[in-house]
Amino acid sequence: MTPLRFLAVFAGLLIGLSVVMLERGRAGLEISDIMVGTTPATLYQRLGAEDPGPMVVVAHGFAGSRPIMQAYSFNLAQAGYQVLAFDFQGHGRNPVPMSGDVTQIDGTTARLIGETRKLIAKARDLSVGPIAVLGHSMATDVLIRAALAEADAGTPLRAVVAISAFSQAITAQTPPRLLMISGAWEPGLRAASLAALRAVQPGAKENQTVTAPGVIRRAAVAPGVEHVGVLFSQPAIIEARAWLDRAFDRASTAPIYASGLWVLVLLASIVALFRPVVALLPGADLPPPQPLERPVTAARFWWAILAPAAVVPLVVPLLYTRFLPVLVADYLLVHLAVLGLAQLVILRVWSGWDQFLADLKRAVVPCCTLVIWGIVAFGLALDRYAASFWPTPERLAIIALLALGTVPFMVADSYASGAGRGGIVRRIAVRASMMASLAAAAMIDPDRLIFLIIVLPVLLLFFMTYGMMGRWVAPRFGALSAGLGLGLVLAWSLGVSFPLFDAG
Repeated sequence: MTPLRFLAVFAGLLIGLSVVMLERGRAGLEISDIMVGTTPATLYQRLGAEDPGPMVVVAHGFAGSRPIMQAYSFNLAQAGYQVLAFDFQGHGRNPVPMSGDVTQIDGTTARLIGETRKLIAKARDLSVGPIAVLGHSMATDVLIRAALAEADAGTPLRAVVAISAFSQAITAQTPPRLLMISGAWEPGLRAASLAALRAVQPGAKENQTVTAPGVIRRAAVAPGVEHVGVLFSQPAIIEARAWLDRAFDRASTAPIYASGLWVLVLLASIVALFRPVVALLPGADLPPPQPLERPVTAARFWWAILAPAAVVPLVVPLLYTRFLPVLVADYLLVHLAVLGLAQLVILRVWSGWDQFLADLKRAVVPCCTLVIWGIVAFGLALDRYAASFWPTPERLAIIALLALGTVPFMVADSYASGAGRGGIVRRIAVRASMMASLAAAAMIDPDRLIFLIIVLPVLLLFFMTYGMMGRWVAPRFGALSAGLGLGLVLAWSLGVSFPLFDAG
């Protein structure tokens, strides 16, 4: 058996095994998609249960969606709870953009609180008894403020579980029953949770439960995880379920379903399977990819990646005006387009139209294969098990416009990084210069562009996954084939993941 055939068989077996293990979370559950006004939501409950159990409303963080909260939703439902998870405005499948001033409590936050309270009201219609809420990151502040509003309205919640929590609304007395879970690699959020704990009992320590008249509070730490890993952490899920069991006077015995490792195995196997797929593509009869007009000297390489990266964040923010209903996507489009075009000019990629058309002809089949594999195979797996990846109709035009920036940027990246043959230092230098350029723009104009910082981890994950696929395409079919394909997939990835936003 050849190495590529062995890789195909091994990756295929891992994909099958991962899907079987991941589907365990759904086994025995009734999962129903519903609409609460304009908000899409999913109701999880144990199939055929005589006692439907208490209701928990589950909310995701910024740039998240319902799939990323599934580890909690599934485990609570398997334990006999009813779970109502939803997509905030502007996120996931929710077609209504976020709106208002994101820097003011009475702006965007107030609107998200109002949306959350509508979901809490729907949860009361669907169940009998008190309601609890659980959320991550951005949602923790929204849920805590919603809980305070519910208490003021005479309909208090039974418990709050805040994962990666931050909220200035926490006091020594409110919320009265609060669990805060932080990943061990979230030092700032751990400190915030510890401060909230010590507001009740000075000197209290992490993983300690403290009480005061009418108040019970705990700050738990999930070992070995960060801001996203805490959503798949078995110790964190155990903490959340135990807290809710105590609040509702229950004793859950269902085994904990841990999905994080299997999600990683599934996605890594889909990436690996693309390598033998590339070997099957036709194209051996086409002429080999043409070299650059002149070999890239070290001086020209560094000039190409450093000069545009330094100049673009100084110039583009001065010309920037919002024209897309997605946070900072319009700026990102222009920044990447200018950066990529400048790099292509400096690298002198094509000597003329004949060379460009020859490269383009060679790129069609591998580019389409890369796009289909990245969006359909990898993307649908991601959408089902980890993060929303399928766009609502409102996002399709946004994806098309984003491609005007991501395609020239990724084509330039593919040539600058060596078309799949460049060394690790060269690849790191190319990507690091781009990320530094975006970070500089965010620091130069933080009032409008601070959300660019959130783009950087997304780009890092993109290069770790899709970038690997591009490295297998480029050596055989040319840098243009990988750059075009990766540019289209990057436009899709950004277009589906960042929140819709209407400043009005």
